[in-house]
Amino acid sequence: MAFLPHAVHQRYQYRKAISTRPYNARGKNLDRCEACLLAKTYCTCDERQMLDSNLSFLLIMYDDEVLKPSNSGRLIADMIPDTHAFIWNRTLTNNKMLKLLETDEYQPYLVFPSEYAMPGQSVVRDTHLPQHIQQHQKRPLFVLLDGSWREAIKMFNKSTYLHHLPILSFAPDAAARYGLRKGSRDFQLGTAEVASLVLSAAGEERNANSLSAWFSLFIESSLYSRSRKSTQDLTPLDTLKQAFRDSLATMK
Repeated sequence: MAFLPHAVHQRYQYRKAISTRPYNARGKNLDRCEACLLAKTYCTCDERQMLDSNLSFLLIMYDDEVLKPSNSGRLIADMIPDTHAFIWNRTLTNNKMLKLLETDEYQPYLVFPSEYAMPGQSVVRDTHLPQHIQQHQKRPLFVLLDGSWREAIKMFNKSTYLHHLPILSFAPDAAARYGLRKGSRDFQLGTAEVASLVLSAAGEERNANSLSAWFSLFIESSLYSRSRKSTQDLTPLDTLKQAFRDSLATMK
């Protein structure tokens, strides 16, 4: 399959180019695919497929987050065509990102816990999202703060341009199954998991299932890449690949 770079790939190449030293991720000696950052032996790029979605996403990524092989934000850009990505800077805000948030084409929502809302900042519950989208009659743009939980809070607190956006708030009833860098709070999910919740709340259930299956495949491939699983039996990996293909087949 031809490699078609998306917004996160572009940010990855930019961040790598300006780095003064290599990013030493766990498994730094692996021969990795430049697109999915998995070991080439377990690369999933041939499975990748864009979805037909009426939603848009904006990833605001904390500094070196885009360099981490464990980052799941790239999975959103793998599948949702209208996905944007920018690297966060505390003092120098990207003008293109600001224009994206201010354009009349989009209705932006910051996906974040409601308990952190600033005074006067409106909150949209996930169960009310379809009505809110219909009311505004604009393409919804969901803003995700991509980093650790501590980094996400820092980005929110120090980015005043986020404080007027309506907050889309979830209260998941299950802990994250994101096994690579699990957060310290029960509601903290991997970025791709949050996007799956958004897709489901907006009525795109099949897209949500496909992204969730893509996320599961990513986790399994990552575990194989990092030698946490025996390379003798690839059955779990093959099973998840088939599950992902099946999720796409239901959409045809």
